[in-house]
Amino acid sequence: MLSLPAIRKNINQFLAFRRDERRWTEISFYGGNFLGLAPEQVQLLLATAAYYVRQGRADGIRFSTRPDTIDARRLSMIRAFPVTTIEIGVQSLNDEVLRRTRRGHTAEQTRRALALLKETPYRIGAQMMVGLPGDTNAAALATARRLTDFAPHFVRIYPTLVLKGSLLASWYEQGLYEPLALDAAVALVAELYRIFARHEIAVVRMGLQATDELSFQADLLAGPFHAAFGELVQSALWQDAISRQVQQEGLHNAEVILEVHPRRLSQVKGRHDEHILALLQQHPLRSMEVRASAAVPEDAVLVNGKPCRRW
Repeated sequence: MLSLPAIRKNINQFLAFRRDERRWTEISFYGGNFLGLAPEQVQLLLATAAYYVRQGRADGIRFSTRPDTIDARRLSMIRAFPVTTIEIGVQSLNDEVLRRTRRGHTAEQTRRALALLKETPYRIGAQMMVGLPGDTNAAALATARRLTDFAPHFVRIYPTLVLKGSLLASWYEQGLYEPLALDAAVALVAELYRIFARHEIAVVRMGLQATDELSFQADLLAGPFHAAFGELVQSALWQDAISRQVQQEGLHNAEVILEVHPRRLSQVKGRHDEHILALLQQHPLRSMEVRASAAVPEDAVLVNGKPCRRW
């Protein structure tokens, strides 16, 4: 763990980049099992972060932790601090997947953790993974549906990647594990996105972020990594929605005009108009034109003037 001076230095450094004082800002403890630390360490870290909240330089504290570290005692311990958001690493609600991946917790422990958190004032986030050993599309979809029962405020969805030097890498090299292909991962995560969207649960991230520390060449052995994975999922959602609308409206041999918000233009068109070309191949249309319009809501596309939504 970093020393307190190093932690304060990091906090000060990042707060210096805060350009908009009105923007909600939280001090975050990520990348580990926060409540699994020794109680005195947890309290010391929270007290350090709370200093900046009292100064008005931050609005709250957030951290990620394992489901089996959420209990009444630990929640009582953090009650005095300005914690605003807690994320838990659900990964899966299938016990066989959890056992095979040696996660060290059970689906029931996750359910108990989520139930306890629902009784608190914190914003709740859930992180799930797809393509784990023993996982299936059906199991991943079941996990998403069960998560909606607890109505977390947001979720993150990560396709499983094979990191060099990991246990999973040895399984992969022995032929005991096969990661999802990129197109299969995109299609599955798009289905998960629909489930959460229908329950008004925000999906705040899909896929790992490419960083200097994580690059395909240096760290990744295999798996559905793409620097713009979330963009691929959004594109797949739009393409499917437009295709369904064209079919439902019976627009055969018609001239189709798509109106889309400028921020969604690249998602609808794809690189070099690849999604438009795919739609033209899929449907017997005379033509398809895409027009940008700020008057169109960001979550909709107009197909010949009629709104088309993704779920």
